[in-house]
Amino acid sequence: MGPGDLRDVLGGLTQEEPPDLLVGLGHSDDAAVYRISDEVAVVETVDFFPPIVDDPYLYGAIAAANSMSDVYAMGGQVLFALNVAGFPRELPKDTIAAIFRGGADKVREAGGVIAGGHTVVDAEPKYGLCVTGRVHPSRIFIKGGLRAGECLFLSKPLGTGVIATAAKADACDPAVLDEAIKSMLRLNRAASEVAQEVGVRGATDITGFGLLGHAAEMVEASGAGIALRAKDLPLLPGALVLAEKGHWSGGMKRNRRHVEHTLGESGRLAIDPSVPEALVGLLFEAETSGGLLFSVPRERRSAVLEGFARRGEPCWEIGEVTEEAKIAVHA
Repeated sequence: MGPGDLRDVLGGLTQEEPPDLLVGLGHSDDAAVYRISDEVAVVETVDFFPPIVDDPYLYGAIAAANSMSDVYAMGGQVLFALNVAGFPRELPKDTIAAIFRGGADKVREAGGVIAGGHTVVDAEPKYGLCVTGRVHPSRIFIKGGLRAGECLFLSKPLGTGVIATAAKADACDPAVLDEAIKSMLRLNRAASEVAQEVGVRGATDITGFGLLGHAAEMVEASGAGIALRAKDLPLLPGALVLAEKGHWSGGMKRNRRHVEHTLGESGRLAIDPSVPEALVGLLFEAETSGGLLFSVPRERRSAVLEGFARRGEPCWEIGEVTEEAKIAVHA
């Protein structure tokens, strides 16, 4: 479901939120956060989707990494998770077992454990997690935490959506797909830890709504703007070529329509005409298990780069936060 459709169906749901529900439906954020004490808040999220790769073990691991990413996007640590799955009756048991094993291994890598779950019969396989994490109540990352003058960082390259779409059409070089799989398998744990160390307030993870879809949510929530430098945006190997060939997902088209409607029609979306159309499309393309997008005060920029370097993880500075609540993409 696209961001506009989701907003429409949830718009009529009104409820009184208790004061200890620090982040709930009223905030449109990556996960719910409920305060247990002055020192501990619970982070709760759920996500699942159909297979994105053919290998059942890798599918389970990618789905788990994607599900846990929302906890990291809130600044939290993973505690445990529940499997959420639907499978056809005829799907072999060893295939199902491999999916569950991939998910369990990835949760273990995150420092958590699978504590249970629920399955249903479905015509198409679907798998993901309901994840429980923890965070200090005063150190939560939120989409509305952007502040003008801050530097913007992204912890993973773009392109998983267009690569996965091409792979389904047997139009993707295996080496290109392998690099995308490696990226999707990489947890956002290190990125979240670095962000906590440097006192990040504004963050989200880049998944189904694409870079500009999630950036638009941050602009709306914070009242600040985002200026991106197209030349500094990291792309997975082969992604731009596949984009030029038009291997777009349905999610890209929905995301683009939504952002152009919500920001473009009010003059709050400006994309330099010299930016190649294929690259523009990648900014709207849906991502799976994408990176964290976060902002930090300029004086902490070097601390971010040093924190990622110590962990052997990549990170890219891609723009800055601006005063006016709009998105600008410069060449």
